[in-house]
Amino acid sequence: MEGKRSKKRKRAKRLKFQNEKDDSAAVEEIDERKEEEESAACAFAKRPKSQGLSKSSTFLEKMRARLSGGHFRMINEKLYTCTGKEALEYFKEDPELFNVYHAGYQEQMSHWPEKPVNIIIKWLKDHSPSLVVADFGCGDAQLAKNVKNKVFSFDLVANDPSVIACDMSKTPLDSSVVDVAVFCLSLMGTNLASYLKEAHRVLKSRGWLLIAEVRSRFDPNTGGADPKTFSKAVCELGFTSIFKDFSNKMFILLYFKKKDKQTSKKTKEIEWPELKPCLYKRR
Repeated sequence: MEGKRSKKRKRAKRLKFQNEKDDSAAVEEIDERKEEEESAACAFAKRPKSQGLSKSSTFLEKMRARLSGGHFRMINEKLYTCTGKEALEYFKEDPELFNVYHAGYQEQMSHWPEKPVNIIIKWLKDHSPSLVVADFGCGDAQLAKNVKNKVFSFDLVANDPSVIACDMSKTPLDSSVVDVAVFCLSLMGTNLASYLKEAHRVLKSRGWLLIAEVRSRFDPNTGGADPKTFSKAVCELGFTSIFKDFSNKMFILLYFKKKDKQTSKKTKEIEWPELKPCLYKRR
């Protein structure tokens, strides 16, 4: 009798051990499945979320680009249709607009196969580094940052420590102190003749005047100025035309030298052709 009870107890222990083992395995299996499900759920959740964020970010970037482009066009039109003094006051009221304008400008330039500032940089590097330069409408002072020459960088707002903020018709320079005056896509404003007069004042005798401008502004067929008429007006101010470069489809380059003898006419006596402003169609 006692032997039968002993066998039953042993069998019960084996069954209990087996059951505990099975339960433990089942729990482990459940935990593993749970882990896998959670991991899969995470991966599944992350994937569409990432795609959604990507699409959302792209949409927002496009919207920001459109808004930025709209602001740039608005400011650009303002600068072409006001005087330098008015433009200076405009940016003094809200300096951040200058950053918006130049961000738009840089975006526009990114689509040009060649930038005029790089041609002017190369021209300066091909000449003596002792030449003193005045960069009228310098922006972020790329010219000064890429040559060994002494460069006076002027613009409406100084967004770089090397830039002098001023109306470009009234720079703080003394007369006859620079060897090269540069206008790189900066002959904007209704009083651009006064900028050229200021360049003539600060240039030494036989100093260089380099002008790079948007090609369409000098296309008579589309309302632009005749390059010959413009060059004639600059020469009457006291310069000699040295070279004209029309090889680029986006811009033209004009090279002048200040005359030795001061036989220039007064700015008001000169018939200045109207340079076509770069205006954009409303969208």
